[in-house]
Amino acid sequence: MPDRSEDQEWAARAAAGDESAFRALYRAHVRPVYWIAHGIVGTAEDAEDVTQETFVVAWGKLPTLELVGESILPWLATICRFQAANRLRQRRRDQAHTTDAADETLADTVNVEEQVITAALAARITAEIGTLSDLDQEIFRLCAAEGYAYHVAATELGISHAVVRNRLSRVRTQLRGTVQEVRDA
Repeated sequence: MPDRSEDQEWAARAAAGDESAFRALYRAHVRPVYWIAHGIVGTAEDAEDVTQETFVVAWGKLPTLELVGESILPWLATICRFQAANRLRQRRRDQAHTTDAADETLADTVNVEEQVITAALAARITAEIGTLSDLDQEIFRLCAAEGYAYHVAATELGISHAVVRNRLSRVRTQLRGTVQEVRDA
């Protein structure tokens, strides 16, 4: 996960039109945005679409963004929730214009409380990742955020496969505890 200065630097450069900086923001935050979207829309296909729409909107709004806080993720999460709500409304409109019965599993409204919990959870996880050692943050970024295999991350970082596996397991346990704390609150 990027630190505050990286997010600020990438956002400023992307706002000035630097596509490589925007790609860096995308790589750093695409997975959390996807999971927020998936939690709202409920399908992988719609979550992928909402995630892409989120970053398209973000690209357009970056020039007016005044980044406050440790990460750009809460801002992206807000855009994501609006895009997901739009997707749900579009789904209901589409269903209303078909001869099929309405999907009874589709919520009538977007649960605002759940959205607040999701945003709080994303912010708490981001903060928790910020407390990790530099090596643990890098292992988490490579393996959890970017999907590297353990042996590839180990080679990239110049450490053993076992170190990557053990440290990532410890980080995941720590993050599960953080998630549980937020859900219990």
